[in-house]
Amino acid sequence: MTPAARLAAAASVLDSIAQGRAPAEVVIKAWGAANRYAGSGDRRAVADRVYQVLRARGRLVAAMGGREDGRALVVGSLAFLDNLSLEEIEALHSGDGYGPRPLSKQERARIAAGEGDLPASTAAGLPEFVAEDLKAVFGDRWTEEAKGLMGRAPVDLRVNTARTTVEAARAELTAAGLKPERTPWSAVGLRLPSEPAPNVQALDAFNAGRVEIQDEGSQIVTWLAGAGLSFTPETVVVDYCAGGGGKTLALAMLALPVADVAPVLTPRATGWSPVGGEESNASAKVDVAASGMRLIACDVLQKRLDNIRPRLARAGVAADLRLIGQNGGGVEEFNGKADLVFIDAPCSGSGAWRRRPEDTWRLKADEIERLHALQLRILAQSAQLVKRGGRLVYVTCSILTRENEAVADAFAAAHPDFRPVDIIDLLAAPTLTDVARQGLAKAATSNRLRLSPASTQTDGFFAAVYERTL
Repeated sequence: MTPAARLAAAASVLDSIAQGRAPAEVVIKAWGAANRYAGSGDRRAVADRVYQVLRARGRLVAAMGGREDGRALVVGSLAFLDNLSLEEIEALHSGDGYGPRPLSKQERARIAAGEGDLPASTAAGLPEFVAEDLKAVFGDRWTEEAKGLMGRAPVDLRVNTARTTVEAARAELTAAGLKPERTPWSAVGLRLPSEPAPNVQALDAFNAGRVEIQDEGSQIVTWLAGAGLSFTPETVVVDYCAGGGGKTLALAMLALPVADVAPVLTPRATGWSPVGGEESNASAKVDVAASGMRLIACDVLQKRLDNIRPRLARAGVAADLRLIGQNGGGVEEFNGKADLVFIDAPCSGSGAWRRRPEDTWRLKADEIERLHALQLRILAQSAQLVKRGGRLVYVTCSILTRENEAVADAFAAAHPDFRPVDIIDLLAAPTLTDVARQGLAKAATSNRLRLSPASTQTDGFFAAVYERTL
């Protein structure tokens, strides 16, 4: 493909993203599958242009006079992100071959006029209501936080310590040509750079269940959830909103020891099994109940639960998967019996905008109010499961106050039978590093913790921890 044809393709992909709700990654892959003539370099160039535009969409829309179509955004990106001259942009819009048609008079005028003075929220690439929320939380640092949300994210992995050690996994990934580094906060995490984008799912280590993709922030909130708890085969742990199952797998690891020594695994026909024998790595299974808990993973969609099954099998752990109704029905047998209830609540996902920048401009203020009400309802439902002395952990992947502190405030006011558990009392978890203990102690406020790309170099997360007293 010519450079001009790549621009036309990027504009088409951007229009497809705008017309639906599918993630940009899915739309880009579909475009590649439908256009086999595009080589790997072409696909990468188109994807890079698409994500470049998505991260700066608000700024580009303003610069192009309010136009939101893919062509206008691509033209704007050439002028205001790549800083190409009008002549250079016109050369890429000659209309020849598969390239875009020549610039219109209006487009030329927009390029010539420049960006001008943009509102702070627009310059930051965020909806105004989100920018205002960040200002209230972070004060003068809000632009730094906005920049972090719009930046590129690394690929974080969690090492399955029932199968290998962190250093053995790191050596295996290095041998595969990657450049893994230890995560600073999670003691069982590895981090891969975003460029070049690693194909983790093609790795032996991934398919054999030795590593799992999980952002370090997601790991941290899970380790805090289980910190200090004693796990026995009678321990009941409920992952109330299991979703894709990433935290379900991490919760399963809470009951298993963090290995100090494990064999360095090399590819072979049969792999090491944590229970011995010659089972394959993909099918070897550790019964979590036998190792120290009864894990129940719940969701309102059967499809999500079905998607967790192969992940559990790959990791070598087991969980009781439960389909629950919209009003929480389906797990009443555990009312007042759960030692730990973990709520990874449905939310805006704003904490992960650096991974899905297309969601930034899809989010509307009224959706936050709907989510706030849903989160409160889910918290009230799940609280019934917690036994006296048991723990309730509320988590979102959001940076918005209405989904975080406002929900925690409302829950605390309505549930005096739950006391806050200070984050600082949970920092002895062996899966946290000393750096994490120091950093989290500073970041926490009583029983609440905020993580963000700018502050902790993780996705944005919020956690609030409670213990039932009555």
